[in-house]
Amino acid sequence: MGHVQDRWWKEVKDPVTEQVTRVKTSLYGLGLRYKVRYLDPNGVERSRSFPDRQKKKAEDFLIEMESDKREGKYIDPNAGKILFKEQAESWLKGYSADAGTRQTIRSRLRSQVYPYFGHHQVGAITPQLIRDWLGEMHEKGLGPTYQAVLFETLSSIMNSAVDDKRIHANPCKVRSIKRPQRSPRKVVPWPASRLHKLRMALDARFKIVAQLGAGCGLRQGEILAFSPDDIDREALVINVQRQVRLIDRTLVFSLPKRNKERQVPLSETVLATIDAYVELFPPTPVTLPWDDPKGDPVTVNLLMTREDGRPHNGDLFNKLVWVPAFKRAGLTYAKRQDGMHAMRHLYASVLLAQGVSIKELAEYLGHADPGFTLRTYTHLLPSSHQRARKAVDGVFRVPKTPSRSQTA
Repeated sequence: MGHVQDRWWKEVKDPVTEQVTRVKTSLYGLGLRYKVRYLDPNGVERSRSFPDRQKKKAEDFLIEMESDKREGKYIDPNAGKILFKEQAESWLKGYSADAGTRQTIRSRLRSQVYPYFGHHQVGAITPQLIRDWLGEMHEKGLGPTYQAVLFETLSSIMNSAVDDKRIHANPCKVRSIKRPQRSPRKVVPWPASRLHKLRMALDARFKIVAQLGAGCGLRQGEILAFSPDDIDREALVINVQRQVRLIDRTLVFSLPKRNKERQVPLSETVLATIDAYVELFPPTPVTLPWDDPKGDPVTVNLLMTREDGRPHNGDLFNKLVWVPAFKRAGLTYAKRQDGMHAMRHLYASVLLAQGVSIKELAEYLGHADPGFTLRTYTHLLPSSHQRARKAVDGVFRVPKTPSRSQTA
């Protein structure tokens, strides 16, 4: 059992009278007066000191420590002194094995989270500090979805501090903090005419992106990593099995998003266009490390490369090829609506209009959850109102009574 030591006074027993009296120690008036001594769950002695006139606070602290030990909730008071940045870097190691994902998260931490919390001890991060940070993000004009992503990152790091027994509870989860919400964004697919105008404005070397994006639903990195060798001509499908990404300024091949390979149906029209393209621009063998700048080299015959035979990265392709094509086509480029992802939305809308199910579409797009596909594209589903009316009429329609002339 622990105890509270008064460092300014001690009891002295008279060897003759055996009378006990309190006398001042050599530390009287110096430093903190009360020192709580106790054993942690591992039997190691711990202590904490309190100033004069705070004996009750010291006793309450001892009661709390002993209670936490009995209930299995004990946390070393010094554990929360670790800096937030150190805790975040530890959390990041276990967040994802994917180098690209870690790079994205680290960039967010460095730009938006570390400047505010990095120098604070984990145990000193209070709800008030978090509310102030949320207010600052709002004043900066950061979008609601970006704010929500940053808050989720902060909360996840503080959860790791709870798991590591550095703090008792996550300060992000108190009732006084209103969690930022992602803003719903309604997908508005391009009309086919917009795609055709853009395709006409693209250089001949890059026109094929229209078929791969809007005709196969490939993501940008998957288009840049596409090879004719990925086509199964007998089954008329594309085996989507890689993408190109930029990791630490180095281009690498890696599995598609969420490490999920998939098959996409290939129309004969798109296949014919690819074959015609190959006649003009034969595939180029490109060797890149797999998944990580230090990964094993992999060689792929890429369908579309730069004129010097090097592969594209997404940002450079956008800057040099994609965005300039809008200007040549006489189209206004809107950053959020007109990225290469817009071709996937067009692909999804066309398939839904032809009766392809949400489950099938989710597989073709490489979504992990068909529910996400449904939430994203539910407003594009063909209306079933008329079909519903006909079905109900079939149940409740009253048969016509034949007239007398008909029965005569």
